[in-house]
Amino acid sequence: MLKKIKNTLELVKFSHTIFVLPFALSAFLLAFYDKYPADFGTPFFYYKIIWIIVALVSGRSGAMAFNRVIDRKIDAKNKRTMGRTLPNGDLTALYSIVFGIIAYSVLIIAAYELNFICFILSPFVIAFVTFYSYTKRFTFFSHLVLGISMALGPIGTWLAVTGSLNYKILILGLAVVFWGTGFDILYAVMDYDFDVANGLFSIPAKFGIKNGVIISRIFHLSALICLISLYFIFNLNFLYIAGIILVVGFFAYEHYLVYKSLDNIDMAFFTMNGYISVTFFIFIFISVMYGNFYLKL
Repeated sequence: MLKKIKNTLELVKFSHTIFVLPFALSAFLLAFYDKYPADFGTPFFYYKIIWIIVALVSGRSGAMAFNRVIDRKIDAKNKRTMGRTLPNGDLTALYSIVFGIIAYSVLIIAAYELNFICFILSPFVIAFVTFYSYTKRFTFFSHLVLGISMALGPIGTWLAVTGSLNYKILILGLAVVFWGTGFDILYAVMDYDFDVANGLFSIPAKFGIKNGVIISRIFHLSALICLISLYFIFNLNFLYIAGIILVVGFFAYEHYLVYKSLDNIDMAFFTMNGYISVTFFIFIFISVMYGNFYLKL
């Protein structure tokens, strides 16, 4: 049983939840800060955050399970991925499909608990994030599709709290789109030879590794512009600026690692992007908490 649990967590790369969850929780805090500042710490606040976390974790787990099933034959050919749980036989495709269906079902239940519009939109979200797994077969825009899939987390969180959308959350959504697209391009560099040999689509395979890295930098610069603009859009305080300075440093170091050697991509991808998302959330949290306390004085 413990081995099955371990393999299931590996199937969905549960540890990678740290990439998207902090941005979604940041959207949660910003939604309350902007719309319901008096409701911090109320039952309404905790009810929402519990079901949002359930929705995010289950939705991502379902998407990852189906991604692994859809890509299992490709993964079995790639030296980098042939050790994954499906190619090496630790789990079966049937088990992964059943797990994915259960995870998606939990997402729909959580969406129902959040509000009616989230419930209505949940099947479309499921269809979109599952569709991503096929895109590398026919378009190098697959990175952008992944970025949009990741941005559905914070955008959906805002919708779950407020019941509507506006330009404020869309700016944060764009930041996540650009961030996710940029680091997925860097990640695809590791599969450059395999993608070219097997007719798979990626920006590095289409434009070359050097140009792919440059395009990634452009996307990450765009993400930073969006993150900086949130300071003005939400009237945040100096604490947020301190966080953004750190985030800029992590972005710069990530690309320095790649510039120094392509062998550093693993560290740039896993370590730096984890630091970026967690740092952003921490400083959103302290900025919003400070701002909310100040408003009550």
